[in-house]
Parts: sequence; structure tokens; C-alpha cells
Amino acid sequence: MAFMKITKNRPYFKRFQTKFRRRREGKTDYYARKRLIIQDKDKYDTPKYRLVARFTNTRVIAQIVYATIQGDKILTSANSFELKRFGLNAGLSNYAAAYATGLLLARRLLKITKLDTLYKGVGKIDGNDYDVSNEVKEEEQRKPFKAVLDVGLVNTTKGNKVFAVLKGASDGGIHVPHSTNKFPGTGSDGKYNASVHRERIFGIHVQKYMKELKDEGEEEYKLQFRLWDDTLKAAKVDTLEKLYTKVFDEIRKNPEAPPKKTHEKKPIKFLDKRKTEIQTSKGKYKKDRKLTSEERKQRVAAKIKNHFSK
Repeated sequence: MAFMKITKNRPYFKRFQTKFRRRREGKTDYYARKRLIIQDKDKYDTPKYRLVARFTNTRVIAQIVYATIQGDKILTSANSFELKRFGLNAGLSNYAAAYATGLLLARRLLKITKLDTLYKGVGKIDGNDYDVSNEVKEEEQRKPFKAVLDVGLVNTTKGNKVFAVLKGASDGGIHVPHSTNKFPGTGSDGKYNASVHRERIFGIHVQKYMKELKDEGEEEYKLQFRLWDDTLKAAKVDTLEKLYTKVFDEIRKNPEAPPKKTHEKKPIKFLDKRKTEIQTSKGKYKKDRKLTSEERKQRVAAKIKNHFSK
């Protein structure tokens, strides 16, 4: 009898339909995701790129992602731990670090796509709104790389760090459609003050608080900002503004990702015919290994011989 696939099984007739796993876990907003990844039909399978910004307690993660039937594919990524290479060893999850991560991602992506010499991004970081799509001069010129912002489940309140990643990527030379409404410095009347946003980008508000705390008491200051002091001394600067200026310049000089470290596989030591010694990061342990085809045949032959010898 031929195979018959059951399409109308018991769950089919139930009124309750199980939600997607990531919806049940509260990790994905599928209503928003569908509108981010659906591409126009006349684009003929052209990838629709997303600027994905995610945050943990200690780092900022930025990625350029596009969706396929098999799953999401990451074109390139950057995280704020990489800023240690450029001299920033503290505050790797604040607003300024989020901006630097977005800038690093943009310059790295444009170098991969060979657009880094064509679109160099903003010349001077002053907080003013910048859109690289306005720099297209010729019809034959390659268009700037376009990506839409994917904020995930974050509440898009004014001054949120996801918009720091957006601003960094936009200043770096990626075309991310946006407005200034959610940037720090936008008042209730809708007017945008770029100087307020610049203070956040360069961590000037942190520098002011450091000075206030230092005037109150040395012990509390060292307890909270000892790592910042060490970072400033290592970079040979005296303010956070100079430190971040130096970091932004270094990012533009060398945005490439460092080569991945390859770990040599240690050979497995055979102690006897069955036991294998396994080396892990926590130590060594022994386990029975699989018999080879020849060993299995010998084992069967030995059992048969033992049976008939009785």
C-alpha cells in the first residue's frame, strides 16, 4: 500500500493552534519581523538587509542580517568587546560604545562590499543629521548600502541606545532610513539640538559626573571609576572626549575583523581496546569507544566459537 500522509489529524480540528516557539518564549515579535523581511516581488529575490542592534549587560552587538527560507544569514557583525583593540577598555555597553560599534560595523561592511572609498561617511562627528544617500552624484555610480533598523523587543524611547547604533552606522556610510525624532536633543516641540546629541556620543555627560564625584570624595570616585582612569592613562589622554575621538579615528583606519584563533585538535589516546581518554577544558575522562568493523567481526566469531566449544 502506498504511503498516505495524514493532513487532517487531531490538532487540525482543534480551535487552539500552538504559537511559534520563539513567540512562546517571548523572543521574537513575528508581526514586526514579517514587515521587516518581506521583499517586493519585483525585486527578484534581492536580499533585504537589516541593521540588528542587540544589548547585553556588558556589550553591544550589531549585525547586518538578511532572511532566507533556511534562516537568517549574517553578512557581517561587530561587538563592543572589539573596541578594546582601539584603546577603550571601560564602558563597553554605554551610549558612546553603541555609537562606536555602529561605526565599526559600517566601515567593516563597506570595506567588504568595496564601497569604503566611495562613501567615507561623515567628515566631522558633530551630532548633525547625516544621510549618505544625498552623496550620490552620478547615475552610473554605485548606490550606498541600504539597511533598515531592527530593534527587536526594545521599547523605542527617545535616547535609547539602539539609536546610537543607528547613528554610528549612518555616520559610517550606511544608508539607514531614519529621522531625528528619537535622538537625544529632540525637544517636545520637535526641534533637534545636535550639540546635546554630540555630548552623548563623546561621553561628555559621563565626564561631568566623574568630575562631580571626584570633588565629593576620592574613595567613592576610585571605587566607581578606577577602570576609566586606567583606560585614560593607557590612551595618554585626560578626557573622555579625547579618548572617544581617538577611538573613532582608529576605527576608520583599521575596521577589519581580526583573524579567528584556530585551536589544534589533540589526538585521542587509546589506552586499550575499548577505553578512550577524552581531553576537555575541565579535565580528562575515559569512555568506551565504538568497535571497528573488524573488531565486531572478531567478537562475533569468538562468541560462535565459544558457543560450540561447550
